[in-house]
Amino acid sequence: MTTLTLYHNPQSRSASARVLLEALGVDYTVVPLDFATGQTRTPEFLAINPLGKLPTLVHGDAVVTEQVAITIYLADRFPEAGLAPAFDHPLRGPYLRWLAFYGACFEPALVDHAYQRAPLEPSASPYRDYQTVIDVLVAQLSRGSYLVGDTLTAADLLWGTAFTWTTGFGIVPKLPAITDYMARVAAHPAVARAGELDAALAAAMKAATSTD
Repeated sequence: MTTLTLYHNPQSRSASARVLLEALGVDYTVVPLDFATGQTRTPEFLAINPLGKLPTLVHGDAVVTEQVAITIYLADRFPEAGLAPAFDHPLRGPYLRWLAFYGACFEPALVDHAYQRAPLEPSASPYRDYQTVIDVLVAQLSRGSYLVGDTLTAADLLWGTAFTWTTGFGIVPKLPAITDYMARVAAHPAVARAGELDAALAAAMKAATSTD
């Protein structure tokens, strides 16, 4: 069997990839990388991902980077888990829409908002403006239990994980539609399993750093 390897730090965006891997129920290996000691900037890791970013997934000869790409790849590669609408399913398009919206609109809007950057003219901005992004999300989350209806998908595991840290840092407001959605996603057993594994990994990494 081809090995799945996740290059990972529990206090990074790669947390969503671990949640998805747990939800898929597949065997995988974690290679922990410590930011404090520069492990994402070593020549060995930069040869795999020249941006030195996490998550990075290696599956056989395939290197997959970017949260959205990893989410699509894994959910489609292991369809038996039922976490992605089939290619001919009516919800396939909306599912891909909200995954693309995450990378193309949500993350850029948050970064600009967090750094208090002056907004671009709406016609020139890839996401229009921060408040519009939040309003669009709230409207979508108010339409059903999950992003594309009443069935949880891999997109929800990505968004639920993202909302956990973005609301925690105060970048996204804790509006009822968002916090209720977060609670529904967090009820998936994979979220708790991944959290426990990451807590143990974070403690081990901290202990290793303190003894160096």
